[in-house]
Amino acid sequence: EHPDELRLWLRLLTCTQLVEKQIRADLRDQFDTSLPRFDLMAQLERTPDGLRMNELSRRMMVTGGNVTGITDQLEGEGLVERLEVEGDRRAYRVRLTPKGRRHFSEMAQAHEAWIVQAFAALSPRDIDAMYSLLGKVKQHFHEVA
Repeated sequence: EHPDELRLWLRLLTCTQLVEKQIRADLRDQFDTSLPRFDLMAQLERTPDGLRMNELSRRMMVTGGNVTGITDQLEGEGLVERLEVEGDRRAYRVRLTPKGRRHFSEMAQAHEAWIVQAFAALSPRDIDAMYSLLGKVKQHFHEVA
């Protein structure tokens, strides 16, 4: 009764939610952490000099308050540090500490293995085909935007 496109959208959404639920559980069980904490550390891992709080908020697509709360927790655990921004007393740059880099590296390796496992039912050919097809959807959005 429904268009195939709607059925496809619902299937994609369901699969995304299932994978995310498993990743959240694995992060909690194996590292006693949350997906938002992992995501913040991933952003910082990509920028060794650190990011301003407002840039972290923009990249993570969450409010500044959320970033501040997560940063406070991670700083308390010695995983990130706040650095003053020269010329702007109100701004801080956040970066991973050496301890934070080591911890994130462990989590990232496990995360990669979990993602590989999540798609274990697919052959390499299936994965290539899905990646290509989803790329077409992404390109369509860039063209109509």
